[in-house]
Amino acid sequence: MKNLKLIDKIIYVVNALVATMLLLSYFLPFFPPKTFAILSVLSLGVPFLILTNVIFFIYWLIKVKKQLILSLIVLIIGYFTLGSLYKFSSSDVEPGATDLSIMNYNVRLFNLYEWIPEKDVETKMIDFIKAKSPDVLSLQEYHPHKNIDLSFFKYKFEKLSGKKVKYGQAIFSQYPIINSGSVEFPETSNNAIFVDIVKDQDTLRVYNVHLQSLRIDANVEKLKHEDSDRLLQRVEQTFKMQQFQAELFIKHKKASPYKMIICGDFNNTAFSYVYKEIKGNLKDAFKVAGNGFGRTYDFKFFPVRIDFIFANKEFEITDFKTFDNRYSDHYPIFATFKLH
Repeated sequence: MKNLKLIDKIIYVVNALVATMLLLSYFLPFFPPKTFAILSVLSLGVPFLILTNVIFFIYWLIKVKKQLILSLIVLIIGYFTLGSLYKFSSSDVEPGATDLSIMNYNVRLFNLYEWIPEKDVETKMIDFIKAKSPDVLSLQEYHPHKNIDLSFFKYKFEKLSGKKVKYGQAIFSQYPIINSGSVEFPETSNNAIFVDIVKDQDTLRVYNVHLQSLRIDANVEKLKHEDSDRLLQRVEQTFKMQQFQAELFIKHKKASPYKMIICGDFNNTAFSYVYKEIKGNLKDAFKVAGNGFGRTYDFKFFPVRIDFIFANKEFEITDFKTFDNRYSDHYPIFATFKLH
């Protein structure tokens, strides 16, 4: 640092701090939030930390300074530890007519309270779903809106709560549902539901998981006015609840007699403890066949992926897409599978 100007010395100190935070975050998936709740909060900022380190690396590269080594090493460690934030290529396997396609979508009550100032958002969402024509549709924050018609699916299972406004989760299917149920999460409206469907000669289980919400407004201007201590405490408590919910779900998942696909809104990132635990030895469809950042939540300043589709190794993932339509605060994700 002796040969650096004062401003570059300050920049390098900030660089070192951000690189250290990113390095620390690589270990977070291995520590339960109940034990290290304050550290677990860092998992939400991993995409930001990665992008910031990329910027620092480019900065030092342009200036031809050896300080670029710090961010470069931390980014390389992260790539081999947790995988890439950005997917440069997708699977080159062509989807076939006999494949199984699944869409997961947090529909935010079909814009019931007009968060999006646009007319007929709910019917546009249904038109979109109908156009993509998934074999199975997994919905979080589902509400049986009067304008909602999903009757083009032959079978459905829903689990709703609430007094004045009914909402919850639903799974729609073009294949027969021979069994269904839920994994009850206490003291919350969040839940996990499942259906067992029959496709050809196979019985498959599809889970729809919705973990506890952080209740963080994506509007950055509103975030600035939140009390930071209260916000931090709320996030810590939410992470603890998510761990408990994940433990209940995993117990149910282990007892499943069928090959499974898990869809859902985890309200946490791919760098979190709950992601690692629920995924287990399953395959993440985005990591196998996705492209780009795979952002699934409409956060303004950096990409956030909190909605996932996992599958057993018996499934070959042939395609994965994230659709950039703004009918909800989440983006729909779509995966296609071959079953071996």
